[in-house]
Amino acid sequence: MITTRFANANDQAETTIERLCDLINEVYGVAESGMWKPSARRVYKTEVENLIKEALLILAEINGEIVGSIKYQIINDTTSEFGILVADKDYRGKGIGTALVDAAEQQARSDNSKNMRLELLTPRHWQHPSKEFLKGWYSRLGYKPSFSEPFEKTNPEKIDMLATECDFTVWLKEL
Repeated sequence: MITTRFANANDQAETTIERLCDLINEVYGVAESGMWKPSARRVYKTEVENLIKEALLILAEINGEIVGSIKYQIINDTTSEFGILVADKDYRGKGIGTALVDAAEQQARSDNSKNMRLELLTPRHWQHPSKEFLKGWYSRLGYKPSFSEPFEKTNPEKIDMLATECDFTVWLKEL
């Protein structure tokens, strides 16, 4: 059975931070392969530590073992956002991603948000199989693409880390 909860002070142990950092980088290493230069990492320990300290990370667990996570935050008075959604490859197909999105959406409703958003990074000139899968999955969950922006406009400080031109597409769902 999958349980979800916000990360807390008990999750600040070095082993938990390393587990989350490794999990996120491993999942994104596959899900965004060919989009980033080989030396690029999705997150570093300090970022994961900050997400935990700021109570922005929801964890998924099976029998007490962390098997996934999602970043959740309030954007403004009407909109919340999720990102950095990951599920351990050894537990794929068990509903971890859906449980994490559900938890983020429930929190957004509790926070009186009317909309949930996510940003999906995709290659500009070719189709990435993982990203095409996510487009279909997000659509089935009720999300719709709203607008796209070039990565270099939204993250100019990271442009040298990309291996190919990419765009961010913002997807929205009314809650």
